[in-house]
This record gives sequence, structure tokens and C-alpha cells, in this order.
Amino acid sequence: MSLPESTGPGSDPEQSQAVNEEEFVREVIRLSRNVLGLTLGIMGAGGLFLVTNILVLKGGTRIGPHLQLLDQFFPGYRVSFAGSFIGAFYGFLAGYVSGWIIASVYNWVVLFRYK
Repeated sequence: MSLPESTGPGSDPEQSQAVNEEEFVREVIRLSRNVLGLTLGIMGAGGLFLVTNILVLKGGTRIGPHLQLLDQFFPGYRVSFAGSFIGAFYGFLAGYVSGWIIASVYNWVVLFRYK
């Protein structure tokens, strides 16, 4: 962030403050869509991978009947070790898209509010 060109005694402090506030809103308050998307994607992938493998290691007669319902939304997903990798892919994809959309809407609201 740089200071305005004219900071002498004849400069307008309100204009200077408006420029600084505009730069602040543009650079600091806004969220990075890619960073939020990657963060939620990694959390979604890791969470689904971990939960699936915990259920597989736990074993039993019926392994994760509720988690198995995700195959309705994630084709190819199964509660198995191989399925945990497919689920991690879909978890990352869903998390990334969700984070990107959330950050886009947030940035739009912030910019709309400060206009």
C-alpha cells in the first residue's frame, strides 16, 4: 500500500482517507477464492478419507451404512480402502467449489457495501 502523492499542507485529508480505505477494502478485507477453495477442499478430502478408513479398520458386519449413501452423489464411492481415495477426490472437489463460491459471494457483498 502506498501513500497518496500529495501529503503536504494543501492536500485534502478526506480524499486521502477515502483512497486508503478503498485500498484497504480491495486488498485486505477481500477473501482469496483459491485459498478458501483449497482450504475447504483439503479439509473435505482429508475428512472423508479419514472417516472412511476409520470405518474400514473398525470393521463389522455392516460397515458405514450412512456413509455409503454418499455414493448417490459421488459415483464410484464405496466404504472401502480404494473408495476412500475416490471419496477424497470428490471431497476435495466439493470443498474447493464450495470455498470458491463462498469467497465470491463474500467479496461481492463487501465491495457492494463499500461502494
